[in-house]
Amino acid sequence: MGLAAGLLGAAGVGAAALAAHGGYGETLRTASEFALIHAALVMAVLRAPGRLVPYAAGLVLAGAFLFCGDLGMRALAGQALMPMAAPTGGFALMAGWLASGYVITGNIQSK
Repeated sequence: MGLAAGLLGAAGVGAAALAAHGGYGETLRTASEFALIHAALVMAVLRAPGRLVPYAAGLVLAGAFLFCGDLGMRALAGQALMPMAAPTGGFALMAGWLASGYVITGNIQSK
């Protein structure tokens, strides 16, 4: 999962460069910001102990790839990744944030 988070972060940097210099606009910029933020979240969650860590990280990764992938496709190719990709990814991201918060604060409170 660390490798997937690294790929997500690298894609975020590439998308930011394209958005800034390639004229692809705000949609690609939003995708890059989401990719970078969520790559960092996954890296942080992977440092936490516990059996729920892979589930939290997996939700965030799946959501980010769907959401950012859909925005990137719309910006670069002019079409959606697949029907309902962004909303599905968004819901997975929200669930991933909730799970990540639970994983991290649950471990803090137990110490």
